[in-house]
Formats: sequence, C-alpha cells, structure tokens
Amino acid sequence: MRTAVSVSALALAAVALTPVAASASMEPTPAPTVDNPVDAEGIGGLSVETVQYGSHKRQSMDIWWTPDGQQRPGIFLIHGGWWSSGDKKYMREITRSYAELGYTVFNLNYRLSGDAAWPAQRTDALAAIAAARRHADRYAFDPNNYVLMGFSAGGHIAAAVGTYGDGIGGLKGVVGLSPIISPLRAYSDGEKATDPNKRKLRTAAIKLAGGCAPKGKCSRVWASMEVAWHASRKDAPMLTIHSENEFVPPVQSQLLRQMLGQVGVEVSVFTQPGTNHSSPLYREPGVAERVQAWIAARIG
Repeated sequence: MRTAVSVSALALAAVALTPVAASASMEPTPAPTVDNPVDAEGIGGLSVETVQYGSHKRQSMDIWWTPDGQQRPGIFLIHGGWWSSGDKKYMREITRSYAELGYTVFNLNYRLSGDAAWPAQRTDALAAIAAARRHADRYAFDPNNYVLMGFSAGGHIAAAVGTYGDGIGGLKGVVGLSPIISPLRAYSDGEKATDPNKRKLRTAAIKLAGGCAPKGKCSRVWASMEVAWHASRKDAPMLTIHSENEFVPPVQSQLLRQMLGQVGVEVSVFTQPGTNHSSPLYREPGVAERVQAWIAARIG
C-alpha cells in the first residue's frame, strides 16, 4: 500500500549483511506500482509504502522516502514492548520527524516472542535491512550509510545487530533509548525486585529465550541475547540514553561501553533525571535533539 504525505524526507544508509544474515532474510513482496503518486494533503514531498520482508504477518515495515532520485542516508526504527507486544504504528510520529529532516526511514515490525524465540527478532531486523538494501534505488536510499534506533526491547534488538558478527557493512551507528543490553542482568535484577516492571522484564526475558531460565540447555540462547558479550572491533558506535532511576538502569549500557571500549568502539551513555522509560524518555526536553545531532554527525 502506497500513499504520500506532506513532509520532505531525509534518509539513513543501508546495511551490508554477513552471509548468515543474508541467508536468513526473505525476498520482500514486490512493491505496488502507482502511476501518479499524489500527496493526499496537496503539498508534495514524501512517499510512504508498507512492504513485507518475510512471509510472517509481523515481518513488515513502513518506508518513508522522498522520490527525487537522490540517495539519502537511512534510519531503521525498532519499537519496544517487552519483546512480546508493541507495533510500528506507535512509532509513526518519530518516523515522521526523521522524514521531515530528510532521511529515508524504515519503521519495522518483527516477530514477537510469542511468535518465535530469540534470535528470530535479530534475524528479522537483519532481513529487513537486507530487503531495504536490495531495493535501495526505489526508496532513494544509500545502502551504505544508515543507523539503527531502538526503544527498550527494540533497543536490545538494534544493539544486538550492532554487535552481530564482526561488524555490519554500511551501519554507521546504533541509538538506544532505555535499551536492554543485558537480559541476564534483567533476569537477576527481577528475581527479588519490588518494582513490578523489573519483575515483568525478568518474565519477558524468559519468554524471549523460549521459556527457560539461563542454565543448562538454555545457556546458549541466553549468551546469544547478551549484547556486550559479542563486542568486536568493527562493531558500530553506539549512543544510549537512560533515566537515572528507571527499571532498565544505566549500568546496563555502562557494561556495553566497557566491553566495546576494550576493542576500540565508542559508546556514549547519557542519563536523564527521573524514571521515564523508552518513548517518554525520548520526548523529554533536549533528548531528541541530542539523538538527532549524534545521528547527523555519523551519516550527514
């Protein structure tokens, strides 16, 4: 489905996948043809299209781009929701804000933990990136210049892509808003916590792992979920932002900064006063501007 909206688009650049990721990806459904795309609001600017990048109903993404024949940097947005809920529709306004800055924006859905256990969510993100790169010309997208931005559980997925293999080609940065860097830490923090969100996060991490605790036969999948354990020198630089007293504490990202720093990859960790998490944190004064400046410094 394709429509047009009254925004001028900005783009984010695309990722080159490793052979494993490429083999996991699926060819997207061919995009529909529109002979004369017209802005529904009469102003002109951005085209919007929803495409399938896999056979599951959740393997879809909304693409916002300016059909002017130029290659633009890209941004891939990954929603949160405990890995078990949430939808790209809740990211629409943030998607619009980056489209208005001139990026090509890919707003992703992915299989939830009730659909498939980890690493299905990371595989879906990689497959969506691969699909975007294959059709880069259609979407005015530079497939070698893009960033990922994830919120909460989506921040975990984005960061996991950022440390996947020995670097992902074209990926210039990862931004996480309240990213869950260590599901193992969330599991242990939630065991005796009085905070209901910490207890819920522990349960959500168990579900993501396929319903089992981090021991025995399940230890391997839990290890795969740990972002910092996969640090390598060609990984993407990262920016993470947490509230000081939220249920996904800044110490999660500080561990990532330590591990990636050991191999020479920059990680910037910022904290805000209060308890806001994910999208409410992003909406605090100055946070979106900090993120936008960080992205612009990496992909232009």
